[in-house]
Amino acid sequence: MSSLDTITFVTGNANKLKEVIAILSTSPSNENKVGKFTITNKSIDLDEIQGTIEEVTKHKAESAAKVIGGPVLVEDTCLGFNAYNDLPGPYIKWFVRSIGLTGLVKMLQGFEDKSANAICTFGYCEGPGKEVLVFQGRTEGDIVDSRGPTNFGWDSIFQPKGFKETYAEMDKSVKNTISHRFRALDKVRDFLLSK
Repeated sequence: MSSLDTITFVTGNANKLKEVIAILSTSPSNENKVGKFTITNKSIDLDEIQGTIEEVTKHKAESAAKVIGGPVLVEDTCLGFNAYNDLPGPYIKWFVRSIGLTGLVKMLQGFEDKSANAICTFGYCEGPGKEVLVFQGRTEGDIVDSRGPTNFGWDSIFQPKGFKETYAEMDKSVKNTISHRFRALDKVRDFLLSK
């Protein structure tokens, strides 16, 4: 197997890794296989620039490809409140750390519009100096008071449109067929299987 057949997913988040492998896997006997590719992971501290979702993702993928020296997959997850013109967006991780889930819900207290977009953007780069390909998925929903486990980002305050449960309350097999991450990874899988 050449190093080009191994793609390093850059994350230190065990929950995210499990979800990505569960969605991407095309082989029941070897969970980390997508066609001819093997998915591994590595936690790397990467500088996060300010900018659009696409700019942030491309920068992360280019930086990761330089560190790894081969094919990488990076992810940027956003939560955009429609009342705030899609903010906090790519800065959601910092908002969760700074004001917590209750603080995020309170940000919409003065607004009638509680709708939000969960956006997941994956960047794939074959190696240093190569073009970054971007794959994006989006799920519409509403911001609600926290319900369910709070151990996975903002899942407990996001209720997808058409459902009565938050992401956190959903069975993983259901979430993994409707989530923003699923919609982006579906495009990643199609791309990898075409190579």
